[in-house]
Formats: sequence, C-alpha cells, structure tokens
Amino acid sequence: MSAISASEKVDGFTRKSVRKAVRQRVCQGSSQFAASSSRPAAPEISALPQLKDASSTEQHELFMQKLQQCCVMFDFYDTVTDLKSKETKRATLNELVDYVSTNRGVLVEPVYPEITTMVSTNIFRTLPPSENPDFDPEEDEPTLEASWPHMQLVYEFFLRFLENPDFQPSTAKRYIDQKFVLQLLELFDSEDPREREFIKTILHRIYGKFLGLRAFVRKQINNIFLRYIYETEHFNGVAELLEILGSIINGFALPLKAEHKQFLMKILIPLHTAKGLALFHAQVTHKACSIISDTLKPIVVRGLLKFWPKTCSQKEVMFLGEIEEILDVIEPTQFKKIQEPLFKQISKCVASPHFQVAERALYYWNNEYILSLIEENNAKILPIMFANLYRISKEHWNPTIVALVYNVLKTLMEMNSKLFDELTASYKCDRQREKKKEQEREELWRKLDELRLQETSAIQNNRCAPCIATLLPTDDGPFL
Repeated sequence: MSAISASEKVDGFTRKSVRKAVRQRVCQGSSQFAASSSRPAAPEISALPQLKDASSTEQHELFMQKLQQCCVMFDFYDTVTDLKSKETKRATLNELVDYVSTNRGVLVEPVYPEITTMVSTNIFRTLPPSENPDFDPEEDEPTLEASWPHMQLVYEFFLRFLENPDFQPSTAKRYIDQKFVLQLLELFDSEDPREREFIKTILHRIYGKFLGLRAFVRKQINNIFLRYIYETEHFNGVAELLEILGSIINGFALPLKAEHKQFLMKILIPLHTAKGLALFHAQVTHKACSIISDTLKPIVVRGLLKFWPKTCSQKEVMFLGEIEEILDVIEPTQFKKIQEPLFKQISKCVASPHFQVAERALYYWNNEYILSLIEENNAKILPIMFANLYRISKEHWNPTIVALVYNVLKTLMEMNSKLFDELTASYKCDRQREKKKEQEREELWRKLDELRLQETSAIQNNRCAPCIATLLPTDDGPFL
C-alpha cells in the first residue's frame, strides 16, 4: 500500500491531482520477465531457411522447427542483450503468420500440439499486480506489455490458425480445452488494451468453433463478473467480456433461456453498482436493451431504481440515459407498471442541485415517445412531478434549468389544464399552510425567548431571597 499524506486524508481530491502531476515515466512493463540478474540468459537462436524456399516435402518439418524455435523467450526488460535473437524470432513469427494465412493443407494433425504449445508458452503467464497501486483507468495510462513486439505476432498467428479453412475443431479440441480457455480468460485482466482486444476476438472464434466449450465459457465469464461485483471490484476486461456475451446472446432465438434471465438479474443489473461503471456502461446499456423482453423491462427499471446512486452525479446521469433507452422500446402496458416509482425518482433528479442531473432528467420531455407515454398517463405522473417542478421554477440557481422547467410546466399544462390548475391551487394552499406554520413557530419561539428573559430578570432580582423550594412543605416538614 502506498503511504497516505496528511493532505490526502483531509482532501480526498488531492490524491488524483498530485498523482497525475508527479507521474513522469511511461508505464511499460512485462508480466513475463522479472528484472533480476539471476534469470538465466535465453539461448541464442539462428535464422532457419525460409519456408517459401523449401520443397513441399521439407516444409512440414521446417514449419515444426520454426514453431519450436518460437518457444524461446527473451527478457524485454533488458533492451541491449539478445537483440539479434529477438529480431530473428520476430521475423520467424511474421513468416509463420503469412504461411498459415496464404497456404492450404499446412494444418495436419501433428502441428496442432506444436502450435498450442508455442502459443501457450508465449502468452500464458501470471499477471502481476499493477505497478501503480492507485491506478485509475479513467485518468491514468495503462501499463503496456514490454514483450508486445513478439506477443502481438503470436496472437495474430493464433487467430489466423483458428480462421484457416483447414482448421479442424475435432482435432484441436484435445489441445484447446477447458484449461486452455480458463487461462485465456484470465488474460482479460491485462492492463494492455491491445492484448484484451486480441483475446476478445480469439475467444469469440473459439466459442463459435468448439460447441462443447460454449457452456463452460459462459459459466466462467459469469464467475469473473460475480467476483468483480461481490469480491475484488477490479478487473480490466469487463467491457470486452460484455461485448462477447452480447454477441453470444444475440445469437439465440427468443424467448431467452432461463440462464440469460438469471444473467440479467444477478450480474447485469448489479454491475451498475461498480465503481468503474463509466468504463463499461455503454456495453451494459447495450446488453440491457438488447436481451430483455417486454416482460423483463419493468424488472430492469426497478433494478436500476434499487441501485440508484446516492452520491455520484456522474452515475446518475448514466442511469438516466440508460432508462431513457429502455423507455424508448417499452410497451405502454409495461410502462404503467413502473411509472410511479420511476417518476418519483425522476422528480428527485429534476430537483437535484447538480445541474447536469437535473438537465438530463428534464430532457425526457424532448423525447416524443416518452412524452406520449407521459401524456397517456398524465393523471398519475403530473401529481408526482408538479411540486418539485413548480418549486424549482422559483428557486433553482441555474437559469438553464429554470428555462427547461418552464417548458416542461407549459407542456404539462397543455396536456391537462384542469388538473394543472387544481395542482397549482393545491400547491399554493399547501405553501400558505407551511408559511402559517412557520409564522406560528417563530411566534412561539419569540414568546419562549420573552419568557426566558422574564425568568432571568426575576432570578436576578430575587437572588438574595430564600429558595422557594425550601419553603414548600412535605409530610415530614420542609424539604431542607
């Protein structure tokens, strides 16, 4: 843990600004190599003949040799040693990518274990903790993988291998198994966004080609989300995993399975409580709007209302945007089920002193479909919204919000002028009662103050007189 200065304890905002100002170096590290002098030196590798220059009978053996050669790892923390070998491996990987992409008949059964071994050796490793313990994905630059010049080509080669027309899942399933997929999923926690993007594409290809792994992939992704929500609150690849699940679920026919409804209720909605929601909110919103049926939309809205942020205005704005997208596709019959709790929350948002929250809530009245739903149910919605709207039109500090509120009040008055007049009269009557009560309270306090002053004056005048209590009789005589 990093030391916390006294200023940071007093001012929670100091940490980010100071941290960003003092960070000078470019974050670059390697999760494969420790900067240690005790690490044995990598063996030097020499260039093998080009595959295109070999005869058809020699190409297979040469291909295998090059795969084995690429299993040699180099320390990218050390930028001055093994330069020739590093360049040789990079050139070999480039050649392998081209060879698999442009040739047919190269994926014979013996190369499958060699390919998976080479890929596993280069990409699978234990990810280290972040070099910056106060890492903020929204503000800080990620730590990039130092060995990326080789790792990128390995990912590219593996992707071309999976996309090759000669690829046989029945042969590959002995090597690309549950253990392989689990290790691949763990790499989504890499800070390097380039790596996560490659893994996302590769996992999608594996899901499409290996039917026997599909349920396992979905289960393990759900487990990652559950750990993120309820335990760690840290995982770098949430957005990418949501994109994968979105494409998976979109491929299913309606009605959705119980598994996907459970995902919605136990994972997708609780994900809104995460501190890092801003990093993947677009993906969450897309999933929530794409996979829910009409009967589930009210449940989703109630879930969002349940987890509504109390102290984070940025998240409130995101919640309002997501609910608007749901309302855009909700049926009027389903809207009736959630209109009262929903507009109670919208009324609170309209009254928010944070102008962006109030502005985002008032923009609902610019949406024609939502406006039609409000008009259809104005008898229920208008009484909920009126008091805060009327009060804000007189009291809000931001002139833009006041102007928007006037437009909303005008729209509501046009919808139901009779009810609007009744609510106006009722509001003014309530305000008069409140003012009267306030005056009565002030008058009571004034009288109490006068009484206190009178008693104080009496005590001062009678300071020398005997205490009244000593003169009061009891069964046994005076008290004292």
